[in-house]
Order: sequence, then C-alpha cells, then structure tokens
Amino acid sequence: MVRLRMEKGAPPLAGATDLSEPLHRLRAEGTYLEAPALHEVHSCIEAAAACRRFFADGERAPLLSGLAGELFPLKELGRQIRESIGPRGEILDGASFELGDLRRQIRQVRDRIKRALEALLGSEQLSGAFQERLITERNGRYVVPVRADHRGAVKGFVHDESASGQTLYVEPASVLSGNNELLALLREEKREEERILRRLGAAVREASGELAANQVLLARLDRQAAVARFAAETGAHPPRLLDEPAVELRGARHPLLLFGSDGTRREGEAAPIDLLLPATEEALVISGPNTGGKTVALKTLGLLVLLVRAGVPVPCHPDSGLHLFGSVFADIGDEQSIAENLSTFSGHLTRVVRILERADGDSLVLLDEAGTGTDPAEGGALALAVLDALRERGARTVLTTHLNLLKGYAHLREGVANAAVEFDRETLAPTYRLHYGIPGASSAFTIARRLGVPEPVLEQAGRYLGAGEREGLELIEELNRLRITIADDLAEARRHREQADLDRNRRRQLLEEIEGRRGEILAKAVRRGEQVVREAEAKIRALLREARESAASPPREARLVGSLRAARAELAEARPDPPRIGKRPREVEVGEILRVAALGAEGRVLRVQGEEAELDLQGKKLRVPFAALEQFSPRRFASRQTGPGRVTARVEREGFSPKLMLVGERVEEALDKLERFLDDALLQGVHRLEVVHGSGEGRLRKAVRERLAGHREVAAFHGAAPEHGGENVTEVELRE
Repeated sequence: MVRLRMEKGAPPLAGATDLSEPLHRLRAEGTYLEAPALHEVHSCIEAAAACRRFFADGERAPLLSGLAGELFPLKELGRQIRESIGPRGEILDGASFELGDLRRQIRQVRDRIKRALEALLGSEQLSGAFQERLITERNGRYVVPVRADHRGAVKGFVHDESASGQTLYVEPASVLSGNNELLALLREEKREEERILRRLGAAVREASGELAANQVLLARLDRQAAVARFAAETGAHPPRLLDEPAVELRGARHPLLLFGSDGTRREGEAAPIDLLLPATEEALVISGPNTGGKTVALKTLGLLVLLVRAGVPVPCHPDSGLHLFGSVFADIGDEQSIAENLSTFSGHLTRVVRILERADGDSLVLLDEAGTGTDPAEGGALALAVLDALRERGARTVLTTHLNLLKGYAHLREGVANAAVEFDRETLAPTYRLHYGIPGASSAFTIARRLGVPEPVLEQAGRYLGAGEREGLELIEELNRLRITIADDLAEARRHREQADLDRNRRRQLLEEIEGRRGEILAKAVRRGEQVVREAEAKIRALLREARESAASPPREARLVGSLRAARAELAEARPDPPRIGKRPREVEVGEILRVAALGAEGRVLRVQGEEAELDLQGKKLRVPFAALEQFSPRRFASRQTGPGRVTARVEREGFSPKLMLVGERVEEALDKLERFLDDALLQGVHRLEVVHGSGEGRLRKAVRERLAGHREVAAFHGAAPEHGGENVTEVELRE
C-alpha cells in the first residue's frame, strides 16, 4: 500500500461510509430509507467499484488486488439509485414517469396561482390594502399580507395574523381552487416519492449481504491506507521479525511526539533513541536524572511493540528488528486513590501483583520507577525480588530507577544490562539518547543548583551524603561524559564513512556513464568520417572520369586541380586531430585546465587531494589520479569569469514539485514531460530533483537516464537509496 500510494496516490475510499445503521433499519419488510441514506449507499457502491479498478494490477500488490477483487460491484443497484437519487440526496424527477408528470403539474399550478396573486397585488383599486407587495405561504397555501384596517377589501379566508395584529394573511377567493388543487398534487407527489423509496429500499434489502461484505472489505482497505499514510508521514518502516525474544529498535521515535493534538506535524523532529535488548540479556535497567527521558523510552518501547503486533510500521531505522512478544505488561504512572485507599506504593504493588500472576517466557514487562514510593532500601530489595521472579519465568524486563541498589545489581549480574539517559549538564535539557553499559547519575545536586537552591543548602546536603557516595556519583558522571564523547566521535566517523561510500558509488557510476558516452561519440565520429571519405572518393572518381572523357584545356585543368584540392581539404578536416601527449603533472592548482588522456577531454580542477584531482568535466565532477592527466605547456588556467555576465530570472509557477511521476507513461510522452520538468526546475532555481519511473522492463528508466546524460544542465544523476525507492527512482542534480 505504501508503494501504490507513492505511485498512484491515495485509494479512492472517500465515498465509503458506515452502512450498519441504514442496513439495520431495512431488516423489517416494508421499511425504506430516506433519499440521503440511499445516496450514502450509492457512494459506497461507487467506492467499491473504484477500489476494484485501483487495485486491479495484481502484479504490484497481489494481496491487496485479491482483497479488492472480492468486492461486489452491484452495478444494477447502483444504476437504480443513481437514476432516482441526486447528488444532494434529493429524489430526481426521472425516478418515475408519474413523479415527473406530477411535478410538472405542480409547477404549472404554482405559476398560475402566483400570476393571479401578482395581478391582485398590482391592482390600483387595492393599492392601499396590502401591507407589502409580496406573496407568502401559510399552512401550505399561498396568501397575501392585508392591512388589518382594510380587512374587507380583499375577499377570502384569513389564515394567520402578525404578532402586532396589524397584518392579516389572507387567501383570496380567486386562488382558493388553485391552492386546493396544489395541495392535492403535493399529496400525490408525496405518495409517489414514498413508493419510489420503498422500491429502492427493497432493492437495497435484497443486496444487504453484499453491501455488508463490501463494508468489511472497504474498512480493511481503509485501514491499510491509513497505515500507509502513517508510514509516509512518520518515516516508518516494518522491522525484521526476530524468532528469539530480543529488541533491536534503532532510531526509534514515539509517534505522539511527531504530531500535535490536532494531528498536524510538529515543528522539529523528535529525538530518535536506540532501544536495544539482545537475546542474551533478560533485563535492562535504565537510570539517569529526572526529565532525562527514561519514561519516554519505556513508553516508546511498549507502544512500538504493540504497533508492530497490530501490523503497523513504526518510526525507526530500516535496519531494526523486533520479537513479537505474546503479551506486554506495564506499570507506568501513579495510581494512588483516596477513594480506594491506595497510596502510590500500594498502587504500584497492585499492578505488579497482576503482572506476576500472568507473565511468562513470551512476555515483555515495563516497570517505571521501580522500588519508589517507600523506604529506598526496602523498595529496592522488593524490586530486585520481583526482577528475579520475572527472570526465572523467562520474561524480558525493562525498568527505570534512581536506586543505586538496582544499578549495582545490573552491573554485577549476568544477563542484566545498565543503560543511562543522556543529560546536558549546562542547559539541564535532556537529549533522550541512551548509552548502554554504564548506569546514569540522578544529578539531583546539579539540577537543584541550576534551579536556584542556595549553595549553603547544597553544601549541607553534600555533608549528609558522605564523601564515599559523592565520589561514586562523580565517577559515574565522568564515565557518562567519556561515553558521550566516544559515542559522538563514533557517530561522526560513521557519517564520514557513509559519505565516502556514497561518493565512491557516484564516481563509479559517472565513470561508467562517461565511458558509455565516449563509445557512442567515437562510433558516431567514425561513421561521420566514413561518410565524408566516401563522398570525397566519389568526387575524385567523378573528376578523374571527367578528365579521361575530355581533353583538358589549361583553364579546365586548373579547375580540376582546384576541385581535387578542395576534396583533399575536406578529408583533412574530417581527419581527427592526433592526440596531444603532454607531460604528467607534478603540481596541480585549483582552476588549472588539464586533459584526461583516456577520454580525450579537458576539465577544470576543482580540488586537489594527495595524488588525485577533482575535475569539472562538462558539468560532471570526476576524481582522476595525476598519472591519468596531461598538463599543457605552458600551463592553462580558467578565467574567473568567461563571457558576458549571466542574467538569471526566477519565474514563479504555482504548484511546482521537485518530484516527477512517470510511472505508466509511454517513453515519448515521458521524455516530453521530463524536458518540461527540467526547464521548470531551472526557472524555479531548484537543483535537486527526483524522477519516479518505476522498474517494469527497464525501458523507461533507460530512456530517462539517456536523456539526462545528454542534457547540458544536468550535473549528475544516480539511483536513489533503497529506502527511498532504489532503482525505481532517479535522483538528479542540476548545475548551479
């Protein structure tokens, strides 16, 4: 569904609605639905038909195609409703011949009544009798407003009067029969409409089984479409499913941190964290300061596990893995209650008891602030006993704590690991990153000092704490600082390595493309040379034949010699210049013009690194060793500005997107769209583009890349990374 959404857009599910209540009303024989409800039924039928067409390509998404193929088209029912019910939920005149005839008669009678009343209102004899010159309606009958003091001026029946008593609403005797006829026709219209609704209701009742089945299938497709949208908007991926009970969620983010309460994307990215619990570890103890992100990590792990169990991709790195735990238990938050006589500690214990009753070897248990709410020594001991019991059952446990007793337990016991949340001591802001292998310090004194607790109070607290414990906390903090520094250096080295791999792959691709173009250019030059040689030989044979056939006078001989010289000049022009063999450069400067011997082309030096130079070769960057270069004598350098200054203009075009969709297009039409797309990008000043052409048989991809290779404004192009479409997408860089 994610792939189809990228290539074809969202599935056509907008018309699908819940038909449970309308179908329930139709269970009894003789019941019927109102016109708006019938319009909803028709929208569901149209949505089912549209989905059958949307998912018809079974090769791209065979399971979704099979699911949509089970939808009932219900064409006849859809036709009946469409011919009888309008888009605004009204009954159409064409629903039946009788209804159309009745409505025509109603319009005629209304027009006749209105003409009679308008003539009455325009009468000069009665000009002072009317409060206003308008026609209104009372009790379904047309009346006119008559002033109370002219009560007898207009003969007829009074149907109503205004609140002030100054205006009477009178039905003139002249339109009495017309109003009676109109009411009779309206009653006939109502009966005919009810008959039509009953007929359509019976047809819907007969197809209620198919409609209910369609609703189930449309709901499943809608759910998958929602999952695909969620995956696209959060950068979610399905992690690898692990057989062993382990967690390898890298770059994980809590979905609720990505969106605001109204569903819009939050400004800024949520900090990704690595949640790791190898199969060799039975428990993970997370420690660190308050507001450092311990509970966020715990909730992120629990929610992502449940999402994966529900078949939903989660916001994490593609190289992630997760075991589908049979059950997830959590003791997070405070559940104290005055009404139920529960303290904070007893609330935690109540949940822990339920967890111990049900947890087994396929369970994931999450415990927040284990051992708190009571004496630290007793609470810590109880938490350790609970952890031992869970480990004996084979459950995997992740808990957060401030207690040194639990930190030491994790450090000394086999199968239990420590992790510390990172905390910026300068800004007191959490980074939410986890560092594995060492416990985290609570940093209570640091936070208290930053929040303004007086220094004498902190000094007194330090004396109470004791020298040994202070030194232990300082050692933990120093270990954490060293760990953070090492992790940052490792991440920087990893980024450099990935960039180097990417540059190497791009250079290899560019060399292959340049080599391919070189072969094409040489072949074309050879064909052109052969053609010129054949033409010159034909001219020479013609001249020799002419010389043999007639005796050449001096003027004629001179003309023949001139023609031979011209043919020889043409051959000389067609003959390629011999390669200039220059010396290998020992020193190279930025801006110098060098010749690439293998390609027979010249390029400008952009950068020098060791014994290699990076050249700008006809808009493409190429790194070449000195041994493959030739230096001109005297040396040549590119001027800072060549030719007249460029004048650029930016043309605003509404709705320009840096992504071009060509999936399903014919090659000729696709290339035309590609040319317009590149022109628009140049006018907009956009230099990084994406062309989505799909895979198929590869003809469209090959044609697109050949056109890009020959475009003078294209600096480079390459296939996208696997997570961004791979060879189905070509990323393009335009010259700046």
